Amino acid sequence: MDLRIYYQKIRDAQAKITDPCPVIVSRETPDGGKEGTLTEVPVGIAAKMVVDGAARLATTEETRTFRQAQAEAKRIADEAEAARKIQVTIVSASELDRLRGGQKSNKG
Repeated sequence: MDLRIYYQKIRDAQAKITDPCPVIVSRETPDGGKEGTLTEVPVGIAAKMVVDGAARLATTEETRTFRQAQAEAKRIADEAEAARKIQVTIVSASELDRLRGGQKSNKG
């Protein structure tokens, strides 16, 4: 294989990709690649994988579905992180009255 031709193909493929972070769909490969896995990658990697036949560019619908799923996963992770940080303290009524009384005496 002529490396000049190979890298020219990659540059040509890269020029055709308009999205700054394209989504690609993997293809089944002899070395264990799985068919149908969607991944967001930099333009250079997307172009190389397309030229190598390891992936294809995702359709507009596939890209939209993928990004919606990623946004939902991030929202769920953010909610879980926020819930992990919440701290609750149980205080008896008498202790609450004592604490309230302590605050009033500090102000006066």
